[in-house]
Amino acid sequence: MKHPRLVDRRILTHFDFFLPLLILPLILVSLTLVREISPALFRKELFYIFLGMGVFVLFFLIPWRAIRWLIPFFYWGTIALLVSVDLFGVTRLGAQRWLELPIVGLTIQPSELFKPAFLLMLGYLVNEHPPPPQGYGLKEFLRFSFHILLPFVLIAKEPDLGTALVLLIIGYGTLFLIGVNWKIWASIAVVLAFAAPFMYNHLHDYQKKRIHDFLSEKPSYHVQQSIIAIGSGGMTGKPKEEATQTQLKFLPIASSDFIFAYFVERFGFVGAAALIALYATLILHILSLGIHARGDYYIRVTAYGIALLLFVYTSVNILMTIGLAPVVGVPLPLVSHGGSSFINFMVLFGILENFIAFRFNFLYNHDAKITLL
Repeated sequence: MKHPRLVDRRILTHFDFFLPLLILPLILVSLTLVREISPALFRKELFYIFLGMGVFVLFFLIPWRAIRWLIPFFYWGTIALLVSVDLFGVTRLGAQRWLELPIVGLTIQPSELFKPAFLLMLGYLVNEHPPPPQGYGLKEFLRFSFHILLPFVLIAKEPDLGTALVLLIIGYGTLFLIGVNWKIWASIAVVLAFAAPFMYNHLHDYQKKRIHDFLSEKPSYHVQQSIIAIGSGGMTGKPKEEATQTQLKFLPIASSDFIFAYFVERFGFVGAAALIALYATLILHILSLGIHARGDYYIRVTAYGIALLLFVYTSVNILMTIGLAPVVGVPLPLVSHGGSSFINFMVLFGILENFIAFRFNFLYNHDAKITLL
């Protein structure tokens, strides 16, 4: 008698093993740096990583294509949470971005939970309304814009303009890669060029200050210390004991926002080049997954969205540490200490791997042999 197997060989055939191989070195870098900065934070980082791996497996096993009809409910459920922030949100440091969970007393940030729902909804809409050969026209573009601009307004109102702009870039960037008529993009560019001065006037004072600090001749204290740490790393970096910018607490927020500066202080220009090359390889690989998916819009939208998210976070974080972008509190993906960003990326990676591994219908056939090798 043959015993049923738990995993179909064909699932493993389509699973992208190269993606975890690119992610693992970034996790090891994070653990190494956080451990050197703070043993207490290191223990938290270990917890976040194990939790993130569990979440990756969970979201990989969810049959997203089979339950795709639930995706709009997921999207609108997270929109309801964003609306709830305005009504019942917890305010910290002048921003109302969190909801407190009753009984347990913990808080959640709905804008972080929204990112997976956002990409799934875009994939659902594109799959239901595939782009014509000449790209989406105005009617379809407005349909997508509604689903992109609604969360943008709700999150920007918290205020959390950084996260709102990231979602805006991901949404319209994904549409650009999927295909929209060029006349629409040209019209948007003209409108933005004329509207930019008026948009600036509606920024909060602290947001204007960040822009002023960026444009001023003398960078802010945070950026000054970051540049000193990067410069002191030299070509090959310093031992932990000699990395005085971080060890003597001159470098602020060394475990999260400015962790790239500490990395360069430790491993120098050579290490920085290697880390940037690793990120570039990861982003290009994920983009290639979307390009080769062709008519599978779930894979294409998810891959494009994750690649854009990685590119925006990585480039903004590195540029702000060297004084070429305003300091906006964007983490270095998979390296900066913190649970929300890391777990979110693991959720997205799990969803992408699911769409790739379960790409063909036979993998959802209940009569298929779901068995152990």
